[in-house]
Amino acid sequence: MKFNFFGLFRPQPADKPQITNNPWAQIITLFVQKCQPPPILEHFLCFQDRMKLLSRLDKELIGRKFMTTLSLHNTLARAKQLFVPLDPKNIRIYLCGPTVYDRAHLGNARNVIMFDVLFRVLRRLYGEAHVTYVRNFTDIDDKINAKASETGRSIAQITQETTAWYLQDMADLGTLDPTHMPRATAYVPQMIQMIENLINAEHAYAADGHVLFAVDSYADYGRLSGRTIDDMLAGARVEVAPYKRNPMDFVLWKPSSGDQPGWQSPWGFGRPGWHIECSAMSLDLLGESFDIHGGGNDLTFPHHENEIAQSCCAHPKSQFAQVWLHNEMLQVDGKKMSKSLGNFFTVRDLIEQGFAGEVIRFVFLSTHYGKPMDWTKERAQDAEKTLRKWRKLTAGVAAAKTVPACVLDPLCDDLNTAGAIAGLHSLLAQEDLSGLKAGAQMLGLLEPSMGAWAQAVDLSQFETLLEATRAQAMQDKDFAELDRLKLALQNAGVEVRMSKTGIELLAGPGFDPKRLDTLL
Repeated sequence: MKFNFFGLFRPQPADKPQITNNPWAQIITLFVQKCQPPPILEHFLCFQDRMKLLSRLDKELIGRKFMTTLSLHNTLARAKQLFVPLDPKNIRIYLCGPTVYDRAHLGNARNVIMFDVLFRVLRRLYGEAHVTYVRNFTDIDDKINAKASETGRSIAQITQETTAWYLQDMADLGTLDPTHMPRATAYVPQMIQMIENLINAEHAYAADGHVLFAVDSYADYGRLSGRTIDDMLAGARVEVAPYKRNPMDFVLWKPSSGDQPGWQSPWGFGRPGWHIECSAMSLDLLGESFDIHGGGNDLTFPHHENEIAQSCCAHPKSQFAQVWLHNEMLQVDGKKMSKSLGNFFTVRDLIEQGFAGEVIRFVFLSTHYGKPMDWTKERAQDAEKTLRKWRKLTAGVAAAKTVPACVLDPLCDDLNTAGAIAGLHSLLAQEDLSGLKAGAQMLGLLEPSMGAWAQAVDLSQFETLLEATRAQAMQDKDFAELDRLKLALQNAGVEVRMSKTGIELLAGPGFDPKRLDTLL
């Protein structure tokens, strides 16, 4: 039985930790985990003992790096909660990674940047050696099979090429490598074992070469998404396969034909369903229970709901992930990104258009992950101007050894990156350049490896060309060629400043030196 402190705790089984929104209860829980208070806490505390505990808590909170508190919005609880790790020396987080059949689009990048910030914050609070981050690659999927059939290339060629593209794109966005990046194809034996466990526990059944999870065998199904099975059935518009006992039952294993990838299993030659892949990989790398699971909010249902069901049923004493983080979707110019609207961009598209990865990252960080994010060219240009200014001012300045509170505190408040950027602006106003650099690097900005795009560019030969063209235009009273040259420079991202005393050219937002090659 857990202790009772000011009535904040209730008796509860040790294997079923309470989810509470009471901040004092969470702080005391964190204190108990970290500070190993005396055994008297197992009993009712008299008033004097309570005061001693509070005094000790105050001392522990002062100057203890790991006692900086982190709050996160937990989709499962529908509330922002103090993060209390299962084991402060072994923080474990999992992000659903990409299905590797094509280039990563902007929406794919948002949850990666969100989790990259989370990874950085956790490493800052608990130490780099105490945080394990897993982001998988789904390399078994019908979309991959379709791409192989369409292009005539092998599945291995497609997944290897696409994986390399993805890793390069994420590196260009300044994200840290996760601790583990497993491929689903390497964990098929573990998936088969988990499916067998579910069948033995009567949570799954084999039918017509398939294995399906019996949704009605798990009483908490729908808890994450807030949906009831009746609601799901009422909203379903898909044809129900005849081998399903319940229309909501989902596939754990399905048969493969001769031209499809597959593995031998107790149910015949086939391949795993999508949902079981993440459950098996997280189990193998993080254990039955871990701290944080995340992804885009489009994964809340059915993917994450199904992960919870199969994982908790396969391991009844586990809680799977205790915190669920979901980011909102991305828009382009106020509209949903789609190919039909002509506003669909991959990360590589923007980089090839001249937007640096650091600039793209800054735009993403400017909006809280829990709000819809709008990508516009104007926002990207503003971000580029800001970063050029910061890089120029902090060149040669050593970053402060500690991250300023005006940056770290917002980040510890549900990863409020927009608030952290506001803190960076305040540091600039205070002329605290070392603090600005430290705070920016906490966000993955102003890193030396990310700054090649902002280095000074020698445009003197184009200034000479433009000056000569202007002189000729003045003489001929014909400004068509001058206007053409100015427009070409501006299209390459060059700011053109012309006055009676001379011409100045500066690399501006979206500067692309490749577009200048044809002008000389």
